[in-house]
Amino acid sequence: MSMKKIDLEMMSVDDLWSLHEEVSRILSSRITSEKRELEKRLAVLNRGRRVIEGGDAVQSYNANGEARRKYPKVFPKYRNPQTPHETWSGRGKQPRWLAAAIKTGRKMEDFVISEAGGSKSRRQRK
Repeated sequence: MSMKKIDLEMMSVDDLWSLHEEVSRILSSRITSEKRELEKRLAVLNRGRRVIEGGDAVQSYNANGEARRKYPKVFPKYRNPQTPHETWSGRGKQPRWLAAAIKTGRKMEDFVISEAGGSKSRRQRK
């Protein structure tokens, strides 16, 4: 690719702007076509992977590319009485509202969601 050397310092602002627009247009079209090619290659690879794994089911994968196992839905066990939409399943880090309440002397049992509210539907799902 031979290109004559352009003295940018000597060019007018209008000429520089025109050059900028042309370079931007060319870059945009090349990036778009490269993206299309990469997407085609990815689609081919994904089709091959599905054939090997035996199905077209959509699955999530971990960082190593291995299929993640499905986890059961975890229902909330604790509820914030001040803001009832804030719940916690008992897994992971304690939410701030619960940690603050425990520091003030309350017990975790004070926040347990009563069994009367929906235990039947929970038992039926198992």
